[in-house]
Amino acid sequence: MKPAYPQRGVAIIMVMLIVALATVLAAYLAQQQQLWQRQVASQFDHAEARRLGIAGVDWARAVLADDARANSTDHAGEMWTLRLPAMPVDNGEVIGIIEDRQGMFNLNSLVRNGVSSAPDIAQFQRLLGLLDLPGELALALADWIDDDSETQYPGGAEDGYYLSLPQPYRSANHPLVELGELSRIKGFDQRNIERLRPFVSVLPLSPPINANFASAEVFAAVIPGMSLAEARVLVQQRRGKPYKNLIDFQQRLHNKYNNLNINNFSVSSDFFWVTGRARVAQSQVTTQALLQRNGGWPDIVWQNIQ
Repeated sequence: MKPAYPQRGVAIIMVMLIVALATVLAAYLAQQQQLWQRQVASQFDHAEARRLGIAGVDWARAVLADDARANSTDHAGEMWTLRLPAMPVDNGEVIGIIEDRQGMFNLNSLVRNGVSSAPDIAQFQRLLGLLDLPGELALALADWIDDDSETQYPGGAEDGYYLSLPQPYRSANHPLVELGELSRIKGFDQRNIERLRPFVSVLPLSPPINANFASAEVFAAVIPGMSLAEARVLVQQRRGKPYKNLIDFQQRLHNKYNNLNINNFSVSSDFFWVTGRARVAQSQVTTQALLQRNGGWPDIVWQNIQ
């Protein structure tokens, strides 16, 4: 009869292997549980940051609604223009910033009722010249927005140009929704877009320009015969003493610009850009929105959450 010692040795080794396997499995499960818990916590933090970012936009809507009830003039001295420090929240912070969008040149004004507008194209070309950018950009943009697929101007572009690109696509043939769309249009590289950004807006309508927010470059582009130096004087005069109404604005022009259509201007705004930033723990969310104020609670025209 053979001794049982070898069998006992094998059994001990098997038990040790099972214990080792169980230990490894337990450690793996514990690690996975910790990873799952971190993922759940991160998702919760991100959801909370997203909620706070959206709340920042709602805060801006409430501020603008209150402002509309208080007065009918919008200028840089109003409370809503102030950039407040970040407000602390549980394990994070949130901030909301409101910016006027009606003191800028509206790119969608280049096409009205689906047809290119020569006066607006000429104004945009003057603005491009002041910014040392090529005037052909205005022609390419007008072709991109107008209803048809025919190139209207030398230097413009329609389907024939875009379909010939390495990654072909068609022209939009409808108004811009947001500024980032410019990158798809002939001639608009990132440098040109960033150069334009402080001076242009993308609005669904063609509202008048708010003279209390227009830059010197915008004034010089849209007021016939006005030089950039004269426009800078106009902006300087406005500081500390915003225009009360269009009569006040016209008087300060000293009736010098006879071809000016005063109805192209206003001293109030309906469109505003809001940025809401929120941080909860390590999660950060930025919410951007274009608001339209119609006398009451502002509507969200466009919103992006990242």
